[in-house]
Amino acid sequence: MKPMLPSLSFDVPQGEEWRYEVKYDGFRAFLEWDKEIKLTSRNGKSLLEIFPEIESFLLEKKDLFAPYLPLTFDGELVFLENPYKANFANIQVRGRMRSEKKILEKAQQAPCKLLIFDCLKLKGENTSTFEYLKRKEILRDFFESNRLPVKPDENSNSLLQLIPQYDHFDSVWEKVVLHDGEGIVAKQLKNVWEEGKRSTLWVKYKNWKYVSCFVTAYDKNSGYFYVAVYKEEEIHPIGLFIFGIKPEEKQALAQIVKANKTSEDQQFIFVTPAICVELKYLEIYDGQMREPHFDHFRFDITPEQCKYEDFVQQQKNLPTDVDITHPDKPLWETPLVKKIDFIHYLREISPYFLPFLNNRLLTVIRYPHGIFGEAFYQKNAPDYAPDFVKTQVSEGINYIVCNNLKTLLWLGNQISFEFHIPFQTISGTGPSEIVFDLDPPSKDHFHLAIKAARLIKEVLDHLKLISFIKTSGNKGLQVYIPLPENTYTYDETRLFTEFIAKYLISKEPDDFTIERLKKNRGNRLYVDYIQHAEGKTIIAPYSARGNKNATIAAPLFWEEVNDQLKMEHFQVTNMLRRIKTHGDPFRTFFQAKDEQKFQPVLDFLKNGGL
Repeated sequence: MKPMLPSLSFDVPQGEEWRYEVKYDGFRAFLEWDKEIKLTSRNGKSLLEIFPEIESFLLEKKDLFAPYLPLTFDGELVFLENPYKANFANIQVRGRMRSEKKILEKAQQAPCKLLIFDCLKLKGENTSTFEYLKRKEILRDFFESNRLPVKPDENSNSLLQLIPQYDHFDSVWEKVVLHDGEGIVAKQLKNVWEEGKRSTLWVKYKNWKYVSCFVTAYDKNSGYFYVAVYKEEEIHPIGLFIFGIKPEEKQALAQIVKANKTSEDQQFIFVTPAICVELKYLEIYDGQMREPHFDHFRFDITPEQCKYEDFVQQQKNLPTDVDITHPDKPLWETPLVKKIDFIHYLREISPYFLPFLNNRLLTVIRYPHGIFGEAFYQKNAPDYAPDFVKTQVSEGINYIVCNNLKTLLWLGNQISFEFHIPFQTISGTGPSEIVFDLDPPSKDHFHLAIKAARLIKEVLDHLKLISFIKTSGNKGLQVYIPLPENTYTYDETRLFTEFIAKYLISKEPDDFTIERLKKNRGNRLYVDYIQHAEGKTIIAPYSARGNKNATIAAPLFWEEVNDQLKMEHFQVTNMLRRIKTHGDPFRTFFQAKDEQKFQPVLDFLKNGGL
C-alpha cells in the first residue's frame, strides 16, 4: 500500500472548506489488523520487529478491538515529546536498532506511540472513499468507544492515539510554534483517500527556523551549495542546500562562486566567505540542518554577522512575547552555563517539567546574579508580571501558577533557578502524592540516602505500591508515591509516612533518625515524615538547584539507585541528553495515580496492622 501524500506549500490554505491537523515527525505507518496485526512503513517494510510495544499494546486490548476487525488505519509512528511535537532524533535511533535486547529495553523505558489520522477500513468496510470529515468522525467514535486518547498525550500509557482536526489555523499554529512542532497539514473537507497520490487537497505547512549564513563551496556533481557560520572566529559548517532557489538564482550563484574561487578539486569549488544567504530549515539533526530551503540573499550583512550563537538561539523557537534579556550573563561557572543556555534548558525540558508545576502554588528562588550573588525567595507575583502569567491568592499571597511554557520561560528570564511546589494542586482537597525526603547530614553521607531509599523500595514493593525516586539536586533523595486526586487527607498519609520512618529506625537505628534537632542527630540521616503536610513544599522534578555544580532534582530509574550514584551526574548541561538516551523515569507518574492500591494499606494501618 502506498500512502497518500501532502503537497508542500509556503502559503496556508484557509477558509471554511479546510481543516488542520498537527504534523508529526516520525515514520508513516499503516496499521492493518485482520487475523494478525501488521504495521508497515510507507515503503512496505514491517515495523513490528523494531517497535514491539505497539503490537503488545494492541494485543492487550484485542477483545475490545475484535468487533471492529478487519481494520486499516493510516498514521505516524512517533516518539512523542509533547502534544504538538515528536522527537525526530529518537525515532531515527529506534529505526536503526537491530539488537532484540536493546529494542525491548527501549520499548519498555521509552515506548513510541502510533498516532492515527485516517481510517481506510473498519469492520471490513472500505472507508477510504468517504469524505474527510466522515472518516474523522468514524475515527473519533472508535477512539471514544474504546477509551483511547482523542488527542496526542505524551504522558498517556495508551500507545494508540488520535490526531484530531482543528477548525481554525491560527489557534493550532500558535501551539505548534510554541511547542516547536514540525508543522500542520491542511486538509480539504471533501477529499477522499487516494493511494499513492501527492494531493493538493492535503497541504503541509512547516514550522521553519531561519538562519543567516555564508556560502563556502559548490558541489559540481550534485549542484548543492555548502554553508557555514562563524563560531568564535572559526568557520563552522551547518549544512548544504539546493531546494527553494530559482533556476536563474542558482545559476547566478554558481557563476559567482566560480568567479571568486579560492581552490577547486574534482568535486568542489571553494570560495572565501562573502556571499550571505537566508535559509529556512526544520531543526538540527547530527549537527546539520534538516530540510534546508533557500529563502533569499542577504546583501545587507557581512559574513562576520553570521554567528553560531544566533543560529543556536533561532532554532529554539522561543515565544516572541517573552523578552530574553542579557542572554550571555554567566549563571554557573563549572559547568559554564549562560543565561540563554538555562532558558534553552527550560524550553526543552518543559514537556517533562510543566506537568509537575501544573495548578500548584509556586515558590521560586531567584538568583539575579547567578550563583555568584545573593538569592531570595519569591512567593508573591510581582506587579510587572505579564498577562499570560496565571496567579492564585492563598492566605493573602498572590502565588504564580506556572501552567504554560511562556510563564516558565518568563521565570527563567527572571533567573528563577529553583521551583518549589506544595503536595497538592490549587483545587485539591488533600495530597496528590506522598513524598519521603531522605536528607543525609552532609554530601559525604549520601550513601545513607541510597540505603534508606532501597529499604523503602523493598517495603513498597511488598505492599504493591507504585513508587518513583529522584535526587533532591543537593545532597539527598526523594521517594514519591502518586495518589489519586482528592482521595486522602494529610492525617491519613501521615499514618503511612510515620510507619515507614519508624520502620527504617527499627532496621538501622545507627543510620536513621526522626530527631528534628540537628544537634541531636549526629551523623544519622533525618527521615522527615512531618514535612509531608499541607502548606509545605518540595523541589519539583527537573528543577535546577542554586549550587555551584548546576545540578538538577533529577528523576531516576530505581536500578540507578546504587553505590555508583552521584549527584553531579545530573546537571543542566546533560539532562536533556539523558532523557533522549534513556527516557523519562517519571513517564508513567500520572497514570500510576489511578492504579495505586493505597487504600488496603491505609485500612490495615488504621486497624493497627503492619
